[in-house]
This record gives sequence, structure tokens and C-alpha cells, in this order.
Amino acid sequence: MRHAESVTFGGSALDRAAELRGDAAARAALAAQPGARAVVLWRGKPLVAGTGRDRLARLPLAHPLIAGRGDGIFLGREEGQGLSGHGLWAHDLSDWDPEDVDFSTLGAFLDPSEQHHPLLPADQVFAELRAVMTRLSPRDAELAATARAVMGWHDNHGFCARCGARSDIVMAGWQRSCPACGAHHFPRTDPVVIMLVTRGNDVLLGRSPGWPEGMYSLLAGFVEPGETVEAAVRREVYEEAGIRVGAVSYLASQPWPFPASLMLGCRGDAVSHDILLDRNELEAALWISRERLAQVFAGRDPTILPAREGAIAHFLLRNWLADTLD
Repeated sequence: MRHAESVTFGGSALDRAAELRGDAAARAALAAQPGARAVVLWRGKPLVAGTGRDRLARLPLAHPLIAGRGDGIFLGREEGQGLSGHGLWAHDLSDWDPEDVDFSTLGAFLDPSEQHHPLLPADQVFAELRAVMTRLSPRDAELAATARAVMGWHDNHGFCARCGARSDIVMAGWQRSCPACGAHHFPRTDPVVIMLVTRGNDVLLGRSPGWPEGMYSLLAGFVEPGETVEAAVRREVYEEAGIRVGAVSYLASQPWPFPASLMLGCRGDAVSHDILLDRNELEAALWISRERLAQVFAGRDPTILPAREGAIAHFLLRNWLADTLD
């Protein structure tokens, strides 16, 4: 797709400055510049600013919430090269224990709660990334997604997968090394195929158990070891819905940090029509015409809600409707 990277989290040409991850002196010099900033997260929620929650907050490294917390994760630099660029780091504030937290919503499909730290302005709050992702600029969205994914990886990979010893964070947060056996571990991204499967004027939609009532999306599934993207598309669609898929083509990708996936958007041509559900995977599946999908997107369908705005499924379906998949 010519405009594939316009998808949410699709990239903003951030200079990740990977060459500095192993150069502590260069990072320290960058951190000493007045433009150095940090993005901060609390339990996976980024700190956002503005009454519309439409900006990712950037705190000076000397801010009381940041000072004394170590180096953090080096995200890269903005607006220039070398020391002329503004260095960016990410810090985790999950050790903060706010008052009056409704823990019943934390970790929900979409957590509506916001948390405000008393050392921050009133318009800066920690908010669920899914809730604000479509309001952020491409750069802010990329930074938030990157920070959330890498921090989530560290939370779940504190011990060496080879020998079980506690590993150390190195390379500015982009590697863990085991002092016991010498193994190196790197942030993981899981490839997931998500499929716009069509047959003539119809597209295949499904819904998983536990989704909001009425919400349908495209079918998706993890790529297995030793499997091509095309084979994964055909296997997943057949396993979940009993539909055979012929030709498969790649459309666009989307980082999806919930917790750590890369969504590989593909188009597949169905060569069968009858649906046979695997109810362990899907609660329902159906073929829907282009005309009815237009009504769904317009909010005029009585039973079907569209895929979440900001997700690649919504992006692919909207472009299919507009005939802009080329």
C-alpha cells in the first residue's frame, strides 16, 4: 500500500540512534543537553498531556519524578544528529502507589481510568494507550508504543531463559545479558498475521469471546516457527472459520504493543464460502457485503460495531471500502 505507514503506530522516521546504545559516554553527553527529555509510563500507561489527552508528555531529565532513577531506556533523538539532537529516554514509574485507584479496571480490555501524580500539572495524566492512540501525533504514538513494548519485555524477562539466573539490563535497555552463563537476550516481537479475506463483494469478519458486545474485526493469528506469512494466513483462516484461502498478498504492518506484536496485514482471496467455526477461537464469524460494511462504519448497523479505530483491522477495512488498498 502506498500509504501503509499512515496506520496508527506506523512510524514517524524517529532516529533511534542505535549506534549510541553501547556508548555510555555519548549518551551521557546527550543527556546533559538542555533538550534531553523522558517519556514516562505507569503500569504500561503513558503520561499524556492536554485537555484532549492528545500529546505525549516529555519531562526534563532533572524532573523530581525522573532524577535518581538511573538511565532508563534510550529511545533515540529528535531534531538533529549527534549532540545537536534532543535525546529521549523512557522511565517506568510503576512503583508509585496512587490513592483511590479502581483496580477492577486496570488491565481491562480498555481501562477508562486516569491517574494524576501530585508533582505534575493538572492536565498531565497516565492514560490507557488504546484510549488515546488515535489522538497522538505519529511521533508521539511511535514513542509511546516503543516504550510500552520494551518496558513490558523487561517486566517479563528478568531471568535468563538459558540458565535461570537473573539477567542484567545493558545496551541502554535494548538487551539483557546473563552474568552466569553469558547469554544475550533481546526484546521480542511476535509476528501476527491479520487478514482481509474477501470473496467477491464480501469480506470475512469474526469476533472473539470477551470482546465488547457487537464488535467484529478481521481474523488474526500468530505465525508459527518454520511458517511463511502466506501459509500462516491460510492456516489461521481455515482453523478458525473453515474457509480456504488462495492467493495472499501483503498490505501493511503495525506495531501493536499489547503486549508485543507486529501485525502483518494481508489480503487473502477466499476459494470457499461455507463457515465452520472453531468456537475455542471465535464466538462468531460472518460474511458482510461492502454496502453493509459502509453502514457499519457510519454507525447505522443495528447489530455490528466496527473494529477499534486505530487498529490495523479498522485501517484495512476502511481502505477496502474506499478502494485504496493499492
